[in-house]
Amino acid sequence: MDAIGNGARAIALVGPAGAGKTSLAEALLHAAGAIPRLGSVDAGSSVGDASPEARARGGSTELNLSRFDWMGDEYLLLDTPGSPGFAADAHCALDVADLALVVITPEPERAALAEPILRELESRGIPHALFVNKIDKARGGLEALLDALQPLSAATLVARELPISKGEAIVGFVDLALDRAFRFRPGQASERIDLPTDLAEMERSARFHMLEQLADHDDYLLEQLLNDEEPDRDTVFGDLQRETADGLAVPVMFGSAINGHGVRRLLKALRHDTPAAEVTARRLAIEGPAIEVFKIASDSSVGRLALARVFGTELAEGAELQGPTTRGTRAGALFGVQGAATMRTKRAAQGDIVGIAKADAVLAGERLGEGAAPKEKEARAPRLANSALAISVQDQKDEVRLSTALNRLVEEDLGLSWEADGETHATLLRGVNDEHLALALDRLKRRYGLEVSTAPPSVAIRETVRKPASQRGRHKKQSGGHGQYGDVVIELRPLERGEGFRFEERISGGVVPRQWIPAVEQGIRDAMQSGPLGCKVVDVAVTLVDGSYHSVDSSELAFRTAGRIAMSEALAAAAPYLLEPIARVAIDTPGTATSRITSALASRRARVLGMSPREGWSRWDTIEALVPEAELPALQADLRSLSQGMATYRAQFDHMAEVTGRQADAYIGRERMPA
Repeated sequence: MDAIGNGARAIALVGPAGAGKTSLAEALLHAAGAIPRLGSVDAGSSVGDASPEARARGGSTELNLSRFDWMGDEYLLLDTPGSPGFAADAHCALDVADLALVVITPEPERAALAEPILRELESRGIPHALFVNKIDKARGGLEALLDALQPLSAATLVARELPISKGEAIVGFVDLALDRAFRFRPGQASERIDLPTDLAEMERSARFHMLEQLADHDDYLLEQLLNDEEPDRDTVFGDLQRETADGLAVPVMFGSAINGHGVRRLLKALRHDTPAAEVTARRLAIEGPAIEVFKIASDSSVGRLALARVFGTELAEGAELQGPTTRGTRAGALFGVQGAATMRTKRAAQGDIVGIAKADAVLAGERLGEGAAPKEKEARAPRLANSALAISVQDQKDEVRLSTALNRLVEEDLGLSWEADGETHATLLRGVNDEHLALALDRLKRRYGLEVSTAPPSVAIRETVRKPASQRGRHKKQSGGHGQYGDVVIELRPLERGEGFRFEERISGGVVPRQWIPAVEQGIRDAMQSGPLGCKVVDVAVTLVDGSYHSVDSSELAFRTAGRIAMSEALAAAAPYLLEPIARVAIDTPGTATSRITSALASRRARVLGMSPREGWSRWDTIEALVPEAELPALQADLRSLSQGMATYRAQFDHMAEVTGRQADAYIGRERMPA
């Protein structure tokens, strides 16, 4: 393979899980002649979803790349996962896409599932179109679906096709831009037919409505309509192309990927309406020759690949890569990607997507190129990573292997992160949800041979006191030679919530020599690491008020021990009780799930503060609540089941609150379990 074509256009397939994005990619590849037969996601024979994890789950778990030629032009498909847990790959694919094709199903009640991606496309200024898949399962027309979708989109939804029905089944369509009728033929191109007479009036009305929508942004077309003039085809297609590229209109088409219905008509629309790579470069503020690295991937045969799109230049094997982290780095071998397969190439042309090997210094999100303008950070909402697991290896010798493997997974999946918990010393793996974390664990096992033990992350339960206490602590030991002697009297009192720890001294007459007062404080701090209830102690003040010493047997160690003894006994006498962290949570949810979610919050010991319509969204709410951090993992599972996976939340620590009753008993039992 000498080169990967010239001037390719990149189309991202996005949309809810289960809409059939990978099946549509397969149908497009087959219709264009890129693959000899149509594969199946269910049978595990599709070009996309080829990883063992995707095959096991029966759906996309990572970005799938493929390419095809159609009528002399080259196209790149970026098939993205629809599950919220794997959304990071959809985000990175949109960075380099010329057009996003939002794939949905025809049920009006599922229309709201498309709103999150539509809002993101609008906020990022990415041209997009809608493809209603599985039309063979639709019953009736598409008016109800379009009515449900329009409030979800700031841009006008423009139906390019009118269904032709036979009974309840849709058997063909009228292309309103071409003003021609077609009948579906399974596995073949649709057959052109005469417009059914009973549809003539409906077709005229639907076509005129489409033209009116386009005329909202074209005065010349508006004038033609007002004068009852029939616009020429070039005007109609030109408006569709321009208004799609400018984000003023969202064309809507339909078909069935599995049956091949409407796929070739979709290909022709994509050929006409997809902006060129130069338009995308302007959207990304790329002002010169550059490559945009959008993802790091791992290939079983060639290893680490930096996936990048080439703008305004040609990239050759061995080319110098200039960027913030790449001084002196040269591109290794270049690879085109077709599903799980890679193809070696010597160079990549303008618009191409290519995998760059042996570019270990290159990171996802970097823009490389001598003539490229500096990349400004996009003002984009941070990815939510609300789930966490404490993980550990059975053999300590695998600790280094684990950290290396985690670094590689995090590099490939920008929704993942990991850290060492400074308090428990556990390794915490963070992700979007439990499904996302399960995928990461599967990859750890398959790729790196690492089986890990998992546990919920520890919740920072704390302990404080209700009342003051005074206590003497004495440490005296004689065992031949110098003994040990330390004697202190302390006064303990509670502080306001969040004040932490305060140590003072009121020693007079030298009853505790100055050089050993810091040792007393350290002993007190030692006792606070685990109070009478087994938790770390907070929000107390301690004053050293008296004591005694021995000129020979007193020492730093003796006074540290005395301080610890005094503090332990004072805490037990000061009515200790437990505190748990409370998070302030903002939940964004479809309005249809609001009441169910507020009920679930009540069952999770939460206090709802209020709710309001989500700003800029259609029929969505934002619920504010205070939720114990210990309840957040279960709450996330509730949100997914109650909202079809659409509700998300943002949480931040708010305060510590007293915990009593059975929950306190459960915490005490947990803290006192043997390690």
